[in-house]
Amino acid sequence: MALMLAGNIQLSSAQKVWKGTWATAVEYTGQGDMPKESLSNRSCRQIVHVSFGGNELRLKLSNEQSKEPVEIKSVYLADTDDDCNWFVKGKTVKYLTFNGRKNVSIGPGKSLYSDVAKYHLKAGQCLTITIDYGKQTPEHATSHRGSRTTSYIVNGLHRTARPMDKSFDDGEKVDHWYNLSALDVMTDKSTPVVAVLGNSITDGRGSTTNMQNRWTDFLSDELNAERPYGVLNLGIGGNCVVEGGLSEPAMKRFDRDILGQAGVDKLIIFEGTNDIGCSKKNYEHVADTLIACYKVLIGKAKERGIKVYGATITPTKGNGWYSYWHEAIRQTVNEWIRTSNNFDEIIDFDELVRDPKDPQRLKAEYSDDWLHLNPKGYEAMGKYAAEKLKEK
Repeated sequence: MALMLAGNIQLSSAQKVWKGTWATAVEYTGQGDMPKESLSNRSCRQIVHVSFGGNELRLKLSNEQSKEPVEIKSVYLADTDDDCNWFVKGKTVKYLTFNGRKNVSIGPGKSLYSDVAKYHLKAGQCLTITIDYGKQTPEHATSHRGSRTTSYIVNGLHRTARPMDKSFDDGEKVDHWYNLSALDVMTDKSTPVVAVLGNSITDGRGSTTNMQNRWTDFLSDELNAERPYGVLNLGIGGNCVVEGGLSEPAMKRFDRDILGQAGVDKLIIFEGTNDIGCSKKNYEHVADTLIACYKVLIGKAKERGIKVYGATITPTKGNGWYSYWHEAIRQTVNEWIRTSNNFDEIIDFDELVRDPKDPQRLKAEYSDDWLHLNPKGYEAMGKYAAEKLKEK
């Protein structure tokens, strides 16, 4: 009996693995997206909206897009209040360590994980991550530009977390994340994790800052109402699949941003509208190249045992992206997504959000600018995608 019990304990432990509860795609930071002053000797409090919870976690920090080291004096976590703002609950403060030390330096082009931390992380909560920077920080930080969530930067090191410290509220405010990459939780091996490869529609353009109403937020809320489920938003505003656009195209960043996440077993590919919108000639070649690149990404994911969902590209009529030829590319690519059998499953966002009376245009009640959607549209997308992911 004792031997059987020991064996069961080992089995239970072996079934616990790292899974991603939150992640973002890291980018090079142009001067316009840096703080007014450098990050040196400043404290930056940032807020992330996690998908599922747990009691053991690790934080991944990134300096992968920078050419100089970043010196960090300390990093601490804390629950924020219900409004996802700078206010933290003092009793929840937890300092992270890196190889047993609070301070760490991350070399250029590098990333690292914190040590395992005990923390009661709740599903769907907003978590503050406060980084106290040292003297040496890059001229161009590694960041994510489209956080849709305000970060609070103050001078001096705030090593003692004071929940009502209004210097954060009175300090510099920016809607970017700096040096954050991923948050993983130790959880059951069976916990599913979906990563989303996308552009500004996935990144949340048209959503409400600090309200966590991107379509992936609604997706996470729907899935986690039934069971723990990781939802990782790897969208980048202005991003392309093949080349051009803003930040590294999907073909270049896929291995890091998708395959590099912890525990991913599902992938939604919802990208291509910028490749189409930016094209100015040789339209058939644009469609053929985009499809060829989809095939490469699908193949890489399936080699890892990841189930791949293809999401159709949403309408653009009424926006500057639209023309007869651009629409022809979109229709060609969407038809391939629906009928090629390259994807395991289809999420037909185009059919969901288009105007039945004018299918080349978004429904008016879903439109922010006839390219991006508004929170109502994102809610429809998130709930629809959740139902697709729940299907066996």
